[in-house]
Amino acid sequence: MNNKEALPVPPRKRIALVAHDHKKRDLLEWAKYNRALLVQHELCATGTTGLLLEKALGTKILKLQSGPLGGDQQIGAKIAEGLIDFIIFFWDPLEPQPHDPDVKALLRIAVVWNVPVACNRASADFMISSPLMSSSYARILPNFDLHRDRFEAGLEEGLEAQPEADADAKLDAQLAAILDGELDATNT
Repeated sequence: MNNKEALPVPPRKRIALVAHDHKKRDLLEWAKYNRALLVQHELCATGTTGLLLEKALGTKILKLQSGPLGGDQQIGAKIAEGLIDFIIFFWDPLEPQPHDPDVKALLRIAVVWNVPVACNRASADFMISSPLMSSSYARILPNFDLHRDRFEAGLEEGLEAQPEADADAKLDAQLAAILDGELDATNT
């Protein structure tokens, strides 16, 4: 693989806990059942969820804003800064949320930065019981150099940025070249 960077994730994980109103009870029950495992890690949560979890678990939790007031965005920012290792987000797929764009942005940024997300009890059970939860782990970070530098050549030459279609075609060609190089390297 070309230019893959790994972020070391220590045995003590930084876990964000989030639950929509109709899923708070599920998260509280799950968290109480898994209390012994959760308290070994650094925990943060959005608003009301954090208050409820702190009381139920009897442990300190960094409480951010409520989701609709920016808490989801705060967690997203922590992900982009490399400060969240794992998210447990019991979201409600059957209820519209006033902050649906924020929810989508949080889930998107978790995928962008390769952060594991548990969205229900089953996935949370699988993830928290994984041997990786209590050991070090090297989380592979995507290489965003092509994205960050996509207009650099044109700007250095004093040219205007390429039209988006040209930039997309150039990016596709660069990605194909990288993938061809990776495939060639694995075939030898």
